[in-house]
Amino acid sequence: MEVEVIFKIAAIGILTAVCCQLLKKAEREELATLTGLAALVIVLTLVVDMVGSLFETLKALFSLY
Repeated sequence: MEVEVIFKIAAIGILTAVCCQLLKKAEREELATLTGLAALVIVLTLVVDMVGSLFETLKALFSLY
C-alpha cells in the first residue's frame, strides 16, 4: 500500500473535522453534516479503487482469467 493514500485520507479527515467544527460554531449543522458525508464519499471512493486494484492484482497473480 502506498503511504501517499494514507496521507490523503488523513488530510481529508483533518480538513473535514475543521470545516465541520467551523460550521457547527456558525450554527450551520446541516452543512456540517453534508460536509462530513461528502468527505466520507470521497474517502470511500479512494478505498473502493484500492480494493479493485487489489482484486486485479490477485487475479493476475493466480492467473484466474
